[in-house]
Amino acid sequence: VFLRVVFSFTMFGDLFEEDYSSVSNNQCGKGKKLKTKALEPPAPREFTNLSGIRNQGGTCYLNSLLQTLHFTPEFREALFSLGPEELGSFEDKDKPDAKVRIIPLQLQRLFAQLLLLDQEAASTADLTDSFGWTSNEEMRQHDVQELNRILFSALETSLVGTSGHDLINRLYHGTIINQIVCKECKNISEKQEDFLDLTVAVKNVSGLEDALWNMYVEEEVFDYDNLYHCGTCDRLVKAAKSAKLRKLPPFLTVSLLRFNFDFVKCERYKETSCYTFPLRINLKPFCEQSELDDLEYIYDLFSVIIHKGGCYGGHYHVYIKDVDHLGNWQFQVSIEIHLEISFFLIIKHLMWLLEENNLITVEQLGQKLLKKMGISWNKKYRKQHGPLRKFLQHHSQIFLLSSDESTVSLLKNCCLQAESDFQSNDQQIFKTLASESLGLNNSNSCPHWFDINDSKVQPIKEKDIEQQFQGKESAYMLFYRKSQLQRPPEARANPRYGVPYHLLNEMDAANIELKTKRAECDSADNNFELHLHLGPQYHFFNGALHPVVSQTESVWELTFDKRKTLGDLRQSIFQLLEFWEGDMVLSVAKLVPAGLHIYQTLKGSELSSCTELGNGGGLEVGGVQIQTGIDCEPLLLNVLHLDTSSEGEKCQQVIESPHVFPSNAEVGTVLTALTIPAGVVFINSGECAGEESWTAIPKEDMKKTFREQGLRNGSSVLIQDSNNEDNRKRENFFNINKVDWLQVKNLCQLESEKKQVKVSATSNTVVFDIRIKAIKELKLMKELAENSCLRPIDRNGKLLCPVPDCYTLKEAELKMGSSLGLCLGKAPTSSQLFLFFAMGSDVQPGTEMEIIVEETVSVRDCLKIMLEKSGLPGNDKKEFLYSQDATLKELMISSGDTLLLMEGKLPPLGFLKVPIWWYQPRGPSGHWESHQDHTNCIPSQGRVWRAASTQGAPGNVPAEGSVLYVGDVEISEDAVLADLKTQAMTLHPFLESGVPSPAFLRAWTVESKRPGRLLRTNRQPLKEYKLGRRTEICLEPLQKEENLGPQDVLLRTQMRIPGVRAYAPAVDLVWDTARGWTAGSLRQRVAHFYSLPVEKTEIAKYFPEKFEWLPISSWNQQITKRKKKKKQDSLQGAPYYLKDGDTIGVKNLLVDDDDDFSTIRDDTGKGKQQQLALGKKESREALRVQSSGLLSSADTPGRPRGQEASLSIHVGSFR
Repeated sequence: VFLRVVFSFTMFGDLFEEDYSSVSNNQCGKGKKLKTKALEPPAPREFTNLSGIRNQGGTCYLNSLLQTLHFTPEFREALFSLGPEELGSFEDKDKPDAKVRIIPLQLQRLFAQLLLLDQEAASTADLTDSFGWTSNEEMRQHDVQELNRILFSALETSLVGTSGHDLINRLYHGTIINQIVCKECKNISEKQEDFLDLTVAVKNVSGLEDALWNMYVEEEVFDYDNLYHCGTCDRLVKAAKSAKLRKLPPFLTVSLLRFNFDFVKCERYKETSCYTFPLRINLKPFCEQSELDDLEYIYDLFSVIIHKGGCYGGHYHVYIKDVDHLGNWQFQVSIEIHLEISFFLIIKHLMWLLEENNLITVEQLGQKLLKKMGISWNKKYRKQHGPLRKFLQHHSQIFLLSSDESTVSLLKNCCLQAESDFQSNDQQIFKTLASESLGLNNSNSCPHWFDINDSKVQPIKEKDIEQQFQGKESAYMLFYRKSQLQRPPEARANPRYGVPYHLLNEMDAANIELKTKRAECDSADNNFELHLHLGPQYHFFNGALHPVVSQTESVWELTFDKRKTLGDLRQSIFQLLEFWEGDMVLSVAKLVPAGLHIYQTLKGSELSSCTELGNGGGLEVGGVQIQTGIDCEPLLLNVLHLDTSSEGEKCQQVIESPHVFPSNAEVGTVLTALTIPAGVVFINSGECAGEESWTAIPKEDMKKTFREQGLRNGSSVLIQDSNNEDNRKRENFFNINKVDWLQVKNLCQLESEKKQVKVSATSNTVVFDIRIKAIKELKLMKELAENSCLRPIDRNGKLLCPVPDCYTLKEAELKMGSSLGLCLGKAPTSSQLFLFFAMGSDVQPGTEMEIIVEETVSVRDCLKIMLEKSGLPGNDKKEFLYSQDATLKELMISSGDTLLLMEGKLPPLGFLKVPIWWYQPRGPSGHWESHQDHTNCIPSQGRVWRAASTQGAPGNVPAEGSVLYVGDVEISEDAVLADLKTQAMTLHPFLESGVPSPAFLRAWTVESKRPGRLLRTNRQPLKEYKLGRRTEICLEPLQKEENLGPQDVLLRTQMRIPGVRAYAPAVDLVWDTARGWTAGSLRQRVAHFYSLPVEKTEIAKYFPEKFEWLPISSWNQQITKRKKKKKQDSLQGAPYYLKDGDTIGVKNLLVDDDDDFSTIRDDTGKGKQQQLALGKKESREALRVQSSGLLSSADTPGRPRGQEASLSIHVGSFR
């Protein structure tokens, strides 16, 4: 007997498009529930066989220092020598009386992991937890030099009372002797100081040896005006001061002062100039004692911590020399050769370009390179060779850069030699490079250097260190070791050397666990679930395979490794099905809505060859020949057709029945299946509702397949008998089962049993029918049928324009499920307009009212109707309705529009009605002081003078003044600003103030009752200012004429009173910004204005809405700098946004060196703001608790804000 097994498995699940929600959990494809994937174990070490350290967000500085300490074998082994009897154990850390030195223990474990644990990168989470750091601290960037001192201090404190108490002192401690020798009596005054690291200058120094020479060889002479007081001579004498290194530690740490402060620009900066340091240095010239053997003074470089970035942020990584050869320092030959050949091609291209143009700018060279190679330097070469300028600098034997690095040319003597080099044979280059690379790999004496960048570890050459002499990515800390320190032979390439047994056992167990987890993860990634469907237990029915008994008894489960062969799969199935006899045919199958379908028979030996599904041809199952393959996949379609009973057309109904058809069958077979000799087939597109969603298939397309027509599982097909050609029958046919509903609410202010009802409707239902049905179902009076209407309700609950009764839902653009309100009153006819209107202003409109008017009514008549309804007399009108005789239809007013009635009369066309305000700054001379007491003035024409709130003005005398409304001016848009000032002077307050002429008035726009934009040119037409119809102008009286240029900025400056948290009255200052909106330019202008030294002048901008002062300096701007240099220093941008009228506080540092700019008034204002904010928060919390019944705010406190904190490590007391 020839037996077959048909199975489905998830390996092929993604090859099928359909997603069936009905597929059960034990079925394949997208319907199968996804298993939660276990957390993957960390990746194993890469080819270098060294482990990196994962960055926790901002801990690159910590990682670099820890790797340096780890690759200091003497430090590492000294730490390992401290056992649990001295440090304690992790198990006892929670015991109250136990002294567990957690930081050294965590360091031991971390070093053991870096040595022995097979993972790409170790974690410092436990170590930083022992420091007492929070997640916020781990995200902050800190200085690695600062960390070095703090970590050593924490270790010294942690190791008190142990044999390792002097570990730091023994390895890193040195002493410096400072001497002053009297020239008269030769008396020597000495002072000794300790150091753990030497801090050396970078600025104006060529390198490390030059800096050490300046510090420990050069003498400082005290003479002339700078004499020294000798204790022996008891008088001022000439003397010489010097310093020497008295004791050298085994490990010398050198910190480079890359970060400096520019006191002229008042900003920090990073020194990126070239600073060399040797791989081996002789410290004998800098030491006090020089009689020892020279080898005692020789130190070798073994670590360079590199900082990339600026003074406000960046990234650290480290170059480390592998002293014990623990890592695999192997370079791949093919990569080396490719890089070297690529390097020669770069040189060649650049030389060709420079030969065409002997002297060009670096930018032009980059553009020419882009044009020639089709890709920019930054995209192709920057990652490997750095910026173009840096590349040209490093190859100064070929390229000549100008002093400002802006232009480049070729060196004349290099052209011929370079050209001959490029003409050498490619094969010779290959041999040379290969031999060099192999020589490196086979050399045991060659220093092994690695670049450790957090998790990534890459081998580098010793000469690569020279690239870190200068630039934004440059050396920041140097670590030297005495050349006499020799490592024992057994430590070479032996990571287990010196590691205590308990840590060896812990790492071995961890590696076994890692290996097991990786195997489990690998198995989980390569295993897939098979569902075996047994052929004899299936029969072919309705176009697909179905189980004879039940799905459970017909399916077997099997987990299989996809890396194995098809033969292995057969063997596994035979072992599972012990009862099976005879041969076995395996086929790929899938459960579809119609049932189980077979796609192809598995052949060959590899499972991977079965990933492509093809046509399987024919296959016999249960004695029935069935079609297999993706082309004949069964489709389950919903077929609808019209059935007419014996009672006639009135009883017509749609019959919906499922049918299965092969995907490659012709569409016409659906008529055969329903025994309909001839008919029309409609396909539902589903894009719109109603009849429009059905598309008839032309007769010529009836021979196309279901798949070609785009039908899928679940698609609907409508069949219409060709005898039913009557249009009414067809319309009824499409409208069957197309019934939806609308929700109607009772808003008639009449009582009813129900507040709302659902009324069935279609898109062709007339609104009148819906209204009548709603009245009946709400059981309201029949009289409402003559005096009611339906009004749509929007999402905000607002009643919209009534819908005419004669409209269908489609014509009224009402969607099914919409809410309608049943309201009193008739709906407007097709010739009427339903309008909303309100009295007031566009800022504070009044209550909305409604009217129904004919669309042919004039503006004048419409205004009368609105005034009558609102009960107001007058002749006011909407602002933009200029013609009173125009009809609403002519003005394109539509139903639902809102009209706003405002008090007053419109100015003629081309004129502006400008409200005028009087602005009187409170303060000093420099402004016009009227003898009138404005607070006692009686405003003309009964208008109220409204003073703007002057919250937050600084000091006892605020810089801001009162803004008082004085009247309106009607003026032409073509008039100039001087004309506006002249007309404003005719208003009553200006007449009393005695302003002599318009030149003594300064004009501002009014924004939030404060002066806003300054209108500076008197002869400029008003329309060019683009004021708009609602702009208000305030005029400020001056004591003298003013003529501001386009580059001038007007600022209110106030000098801070020393010793008192207050300011002198404001004084206007005009600042010419033609040279730029820079902090330095403004400081110079203010210093000149107040006759102060620039370096002793400090300024700040005041933000009255926040009661805050922001000091203005280039340092602040550096934080918010952007790519474009021009915008980088502009005070117009963030965070200052400086503009006309801003208040600038001025501080004289000669008499007032306090950092605070604030005043008592600011403290009061901030306190009120905090109280107001707290009150609002409490109100919101109370409202939330009242409405939702949740816990009070006291139970759910807000997330606290982390404060700025310096770097620190918390250590327990072990004394």
